[in-house]
Amino acid sequence: MSGCSSCGVLTAADGQVKGCQSNGGCSSGGCNKMNVFDWLSNMDQPVTDTFDIAEIRFKNGRKEFLRNVNDLELYPGDAVVVDVPNGHHVGYVSLQGELVRLQMQKKKVKNDDEIRSIYRIATDKDLEKFESVKKRENPTLFRTREIIDQLKLKMKLTDIEYQADNSKATFYYSADERVDFRELIKQLAAEFKIRVEMRQISLRQEASRLGGIGSCGRELCCSTWLSEFKSVSTSAARYQNLSLNPSKLSGQCGRLKCCLNYELETYMEALEHIPKVEKGLVTEKGEARLQKTDIFRKIMWFGYKNDNAWIALSTERVKEIQKQNEEGKIPETLLEDTKGGPSTEFQSLNSDLEQMDKKFKSKNKPNSNKKRRNKNKKNFNPANKQGGENKSADPVKKATPSNDAKPTQNRKKKRRPKKPNNNKNSNQS
Repeated sequence: MSGCSSCGVLTAADGQVKGCQSNGGCSSGGCNKMNVFDWLSNMDQPVTDTFDIAEIRFKNGRKEFLRNVNDLELYPGDAVVVDVPNGHHVGYVSLQGELVRLQMQKKKVKNDDEIRSIYRIATDKDLEKFESVKKRENPTLFRTREIIDQLKLKMKLTDIEYQADNSKATFYYSADERVDFRELIKQLAAEFKIRVEMRQISLRQEASRLGGIGSCGRELCCSTWLSEFKSVSTSAARYQNLSLNPSKLSGQCGRLKCCLNYELETYMEALEHIPKVEKGLVTEKGEARLQKTDIFRKIMWFGYKNDNAWIALSTERVKEIQKQNEEGKIPETLLEDTKGGPSTEFQSLNSDLEQMDKKFKSKNKPNSNKKRRNKNKKNFNPANKQGGENKSADPVKKATPSNDAKPTQNRKKKRRPKKPNNNKNSNQS
């Protein structure tokens, strides 16, 4: 890849960005938008019959399939000049070979004459002209927004893409209602001297083009790998027992998050083994209503009216009570019948917290005994042990200086016998 304006890894002396020069695989992570991994790159490809269509990437991850009519030797990351309606454009090779055939089958693109061709590999002159054309995008974007405000049009302009031959510009916008932008096109064509194409995109496509960081801490799925947008309904959140909070369930586009559909099938399979509770379970103590369901552990919590205690039941027990209620039988408790024994039905709502408190209390008891023993050892004085007398320390003695605080050591020093003087003995001899 010759140069990337969004990558500041290498910069020339004149301040021009060179990019990371890693031939399509950005080492800085700034050019990985809608990247594709070629898992067939290390395998032997057919030599005689190679697939002649390549996938070309344009601005903001937009991709198209173009035919290599001139049998050019292309590699991922190469800049090529391609055929577009009423001109030519510059793009970068993102995928080639047999994987392109699979991508076309996945996206249901027919291999017919409507596929346009690749002219040549882009030269340095083509890339310099393309870079100069891209510098017009930001000034045009700001000026167009001013014109939209003057015309009081209810639309949001998000991005502009200039064609490499500087003859056409595509304006991407989003709007909730139909917009009459005929006057806008006249003013844009007269001021910028180009052909104008207005293309409306959805809010999800707008978020994918702009990019960003999601609530999960990673880049948005729509701007990195997600190429198709499926409809997401609130029922997906209900099946997963999620709170219907719009601020938490909606993404940066303002619509429901696409990731709500990722685990929906797993939840639907698990819900097949969960009984449907349309009404409460009737016992001798009253009617218990469903409060919470743990789908994967197959545990359902029920609670009586005006009672904060919840009772955890297995799905088999719930089905058993439902069957008894249909037959007109009323069980004694929600749990299995104790046959006149003590009822252990009620479980506190925070029983797990109470168990943790008991656990830590039991652990703290031996530690307190150890502390007491350590304190007794510190206060122990061997002088008080003689005669078994309980001699309390005199407060006056405590206030004495540190030199007089050790009388026992001074006594021991006086009782020690004096060592004989060897010098005197030697003189006498």
